[in-house]
Amino acid sequence: MTNQPHPIQRVALITGANTGIGRVTAYELALAGVHVFVACRSLERTQPLLDEVRAARPDAKIEWIELDLEDFDSIRACAGSFLSTGLPLHLLINNAGLAAAKGLTPAGFEKTFGVNHVGTFLLTQLLLERIRSCAPARIVTVASKAHYRAAGIDWKAVRERTKSAAGLSEYCVSKLANVLFSAELGRRLQGTGVTTYSLHPGVVASDVWRSLPWPLRPLIKLFMISTQEGAKTTLYCANAPELAQETGLYYDSCRVKRPSRVASDAALAAELWQRSEDWVR
Repeated sequence: MTNQPHPIQRVALITGANTGIGRVTAYELALAGVHVFVACRSLERTQPLLDEVRAARPDAKIEWIELDLEDFDSIRACAGSFLSTGLPLHLLINNAGLAAAKGLTPAGFEKTFGVNHVGTFLLTQLLLERIRSCAPARIVTVASKAHYRAAGIDWKAVRERTKSAAGLSEYCVSKLANVLFSAELGRRLQGTGVTTYSLHPGVVASDVWRSLPWPLRPLIKLFMISTQEGAKTTLYCANAPELAQETGLYYDSCRVKRPSRVASDAALAAELWQRSEDWVR
C-alpha cells in the first residue's frame, strides 16, 4: 500500500473577525479544518472566539494577529507578521468595516473610507505576492448593497473629515470602492488562479453599526438579519467549488447580482486603483 500525501491545509486571514459576520465566518472555517488567522485590534476581544473554536474542535488552528485598518503602520506590521510565518495564504477575507463613523484616519482619509477601502487595499497589496504563489486562492471583500446609493467618488471629500450628519453617505462611497476594487483586482489577476469576489451580506445586526448614535442603533437592529444569516454569502464565496472559474463579480444571497452602473465603470475602477497605489506609497 502506497502512502498518500496529506492534503495541504488551507490557510485564511480574516479581518475584523472577532465580532459579527466575520466571527461566524472564522468559526465555521476553523471548524471545517482551515488554519484561520483572525486579524483585528484586540486580543482580549478576540479570545472568546479562540476559546469557543478550540472547545468545539481541540485540534483547530486559529490565531489572533493584530490589525488596525486605520493605521498604515499597523497594517504593514500585520502583513509582516503573517508573512514571517512562511505559511501559504489561500483565502483573504476583507471583512472588517465601519459604518456611521466620523473623522479622519491618521493617514488623512475620511474615517469610513480610510478603513473600509484604503486600509483594505493596502493589506491586500502587501499579501498579494504570497496569495499569488498559493493559487488557486480567493480574495473575498465584504461590500454592501449601500454601494447602489453612491453616485461616484469625490476625490477631494475622501481626504476630508466626514461631512454627513450620520456618516452614511460616506459609508455608501466606501462600499462602492469595495466593489470597484474587487472587480479591478479580478481583472489584474486574470489567469493567475487567484479569483476575487465582492458581496452584500444582507443588512446585518453587527458591530459595524457601533458608531451610530444610541437611539438609532438598537432601533435599526430590529429590522436586520442575524450574523449567522449574514455570513452565508461570505462562506459561499470562500468555499463554493462552482465559483472557482468566476472572478471580479458581485454576489447577493449566494447568487451573482449586477452591481450599480457606477460600480461597473472599469475606468473609474482603474482610477481608484491608481490613486490608491499613490495613497499607500
